[in-house]
Amino acid sequence: MQSRATPGKADDLAFDATIRAAAPFQSERKQERKQVAFAVRRSDFYSKVRVRKAGNLILFVVDASWSMAVAERMTATKGAILSLLTDAYQRRDRVGLVVFQKDRAVLVLPPTQSTSLARKALADIPVGGKTPLSAGLSLALKTLRMEKMTHPEIMPLMILLTDGAGNVAIGSQPPLPEAYRIADEICAQKMRSVVVNMEHAAFDQGLAGELAVHLGARCYTLHDLRAESLYQTVRGELTP
Repeated sequence: MQSRATPGKADDLAFDATIRAAAPFQSERKQERKQVAFAVRRSDFYSKVRVRKAGNLILFVVDASWSMAVAERMTATKGAILSLLTDAYQRRDRVGLVVFQKDRAVLVLPPTQSTSLARKALADIPVGGKTPLSAGLSLALKTLRMEKMTHPEIMPLMILLTDGAGNVAIGSQPPLPEAYRIADEICAQKMRSVVVNMEHAAFDQGLAGELAVHLGARCYTLHDLRAESLYQTVRGELTP
């Protein structure tokens, strides 16, 4: 427990720190010590400083465009989210999910600690279509900003599951340069990120790794993507 000097104020007194502050003056307080064994004055008072442990905001951002890995990707993500939620109450963590596919991104699960809300939101997530990577990153950034405004003490962590091959833009730039620009902005705002490369090793062009560079993030390749492996990867990145 931390403490700070609060002369004259006895609110939430830190007894050990107050005694330590008074100890050097005992020889000077002989008159007072005729009445008490140990003399404490109001000028010696220290109060407790209660440090609130910051929780994590874990925002999954998942490419749900059509690929051979999409079913495996969604199953693993759902399982990892539900596993993380079992820890949420103890750690003050919040978990959310952004899904991007076709021409848009959707906040499927607004940040929550509720397993019942998560199960309901995760029950039926649409998949297929093109890959609007920029839209996913843009919505993620907006969600992270809003959470930081509402909960300034929270520690955000974005978990991005993608092969890095965006092919739909939301503005006038080509899809990939646009996605890299948004990724640079996320990095500039010191939002922690992790990229999980979903591309098959035989076809990997390094796009997920390049995106991770722009995000200032680590890039993992989980060849055997299961809920438990994804869960353990995320847990390793969290603030204790």
